[in-house]
Amino acid sequence: MKLRLPGRRDRAETTTDTTASADLTEQLVKASGKGRPTPRRSEAQGRRPGPPPPPPTTRKEAYKRTREQQAARRAETRRGAARGDDAYLPARDRGPVRKLVRDVVDSRRNVGSFFLAIAGVALVGTVVPSLVVRNYASFMLFGFFLMLIVDSVILSRKIKRKVAERHPETTKTRGLVWYGISRATMIRRWRFPKPDVPLGADV
Repeated sequence: MKLRLPGRRDRAETTTDTTASADLTEQLVKASGKGRPTPRRSEAQGRRPGPPPPPPTTRKEAYKRTREQQAARRAETRRGAARGDDAYLPARDRGPVRKLVRDVVDSRRNVGSFFLAIAGVALVGTVVPSLVVRNYASFMLFGFFLMLIVDSVILSRKIKRKVAERHPETTKTRGLVWYGISRATMIRRWRFPKPDVPLGADV
């Protein structure tokens, strides 16, 4: 029979309590998010947001700061719209159906893209004193409008076919057709939002 003095604990019980305490400490450390190397001060400071700018002291400074913030917002909005981000686009350009129409237009060469060039040449020809040159300019402009009508009909049929294939739930296509034709009459580099597909792409 082993005698145990008051206040003394068995070694096995002490070892068990120490192990349990160590396990509990480890769990608390993991729960508190530790257990990983402490980041350096430069890294921690790099992740912290910078201090807020001091409030303006004069009305002129407040007005200047407001203009700078508005300019930054306008620039961000324009960049987002150029990328085709729906969050920045006007209502007439939003949605996957409109995006499909833009891709259909941007993937082909459109007669309407040459409208400004042909109209400029015809306008110059109409002011030339020579009657022959004026007649040629008028015929050229008339022929261009005939080609534009034919190309617009072909484009409208392609838009309707693609919309019916990709988005059969869309029933009203008249607005989409006019949207595509109006985009087709613009020079490619001037289109907005910017084209996302190259010429000849299979949309």
